Amino acid sequence: MSNNVSNASVKSNPSEITDNSSQKAANTEMTSVATPSESNDVDTIDIDALLDIADAVDVTWVREQHQLAEVINALATCGRVALDTEFIKRDTYYPRLALVQLNTGDHVYLLDAPQLQLAELWEALRKVDVAIWHACGEDLGIFYLLSGCPPLTNIFDTQIALSYLTGQLQMGYQQALADQLDMHIDKEHSQSDWLQRPLTDEQEQYAIDDVRYLPALYLSIEHALKVQGLYDYVWADCQLYASDLYDLQHVEDEAMYLTMADYRYNSQQMAILKGIATWREELARATNQPRTFIIKKQAVREIVTEKPNSMRELAHKTTMHRSMLRLYGEELLKIIREAKSLAPAEHPACLVPPYRSKNKILSKAVQQAIDEHAREIGIPASVLMRKKWLGQLYEVIALDKDFSELPQGLKGWRNDWVVQTLIPVIKKHKTELQQGMGIR
Repeated sequence: MSNNVSNASVKSNPSEITDNSSQKAANTEMTSVATPSESNDVDTIDIDALLDIADAVDVTWVREQHQLAEVINALATCGRVALDTEFIKRDTYYPRLALVQLNTGDHVYLLDAPQLQLAELWEALRKVDVAIWHACGEDLGIFYLLSGCPPLTNIFDTQIALSYLTGQLQMGYQQALADQLDMHIDKEHSQSDWLQRPLTDEQEQYAIDDVRYLPALYLSIEHALKVQGLYDYVWADCQLYASDLYDLQHVEDEAMYLTMADYRYNSQQMAILKGIATWREELARATNQPRTFIIKKQAVREIVTEKPNSMRELAHKTTMHRSMLRLYGEELLKIIREAKSLAPAEHPACLVPPYRSKNKILSKAVQQAIDEHAREIGIPASVLMRKKWLGQLYEVIALDKDFSELPQGLKGWRNDWVVQTLIPVIKKHKTELQQGMGIR
């Protein structure tokens, strides 16, 4: 579609112009499809009808600010919306949002983000009943960065939902559509230049397809989850993920070192790491560069372990890029010296070692408890208990911490089972747990 057609509705072929009658027909057809939210007696869902609706949706480019009012009004009445974004962050600290795709069920909107002020959009998205995404991690990170909104509480991530049904934790959108809807789409343009204008026809079709079939995928998954009594579990985990992403986006500079910390670092090494990570974060943001353009994680690890004292050592004992070494070498050496000069009482705390043991009695008992409960409620064991949560649970028990310090994922619908069943199992083997973590 040419760049000078600013508000034309297009069907699956972007060059085919339609009138508003197709939108009204799509609205009528949507209400006629039997879905779990409309009837508790439906045993199957008409996938073909859902795909027919997807194929019939109109597509509108939104390039001028006044056009955004139509989108806001549509969001106020649609109930649920499917979303995706296209952005570029290869060479900047702050992602550059290029496109926002919205599907309100009967209409796909392509928002030309660089041309628009989107504050009203972010607020409108907070208020819809269900915001449907697939693998929303990076998208929500951008949402929180640009909107200043609190954690969203209306997220439904179809990737999370599919993990309940398939046990596959990171199923891609292309595979999800193929497996669930027998629908095949092209994904080869994901890394193309989304800031170029006009987009190619192939880019535009890619952007449309990313949300065209997402409501149908949601309804298919929603039906399967409700039949199996799992929908509420998935909904809770989606909101947990949205909250985790918010926290990840709002890590203080001085806490960034914890994302690279290793339990094998001593307290002085932790001090060096904290100094370097804080400096790198501040510099990356100030210069709008990716962190890795300044110094890669591997080089940070080498500096922490080698603790170089001179430019010569910094050059020979690390893989730091020579251009960055010339620019920032002296600053890094100053940070290292300052960290070394700190009194031990001023060092950051070391990480608690993870549980490691050749004796598998505890591991087998815990895994058995996880497997049994997973079978009882009908979800994969890998979804019921994540490795990160289990490690945090071990730390709480081994160090006799209060249960209020349990990870958030174990405070929701999993909490009763964790407290009543899993924790007693672990406590039976507490001595082995502490030995395996090097705690005396």
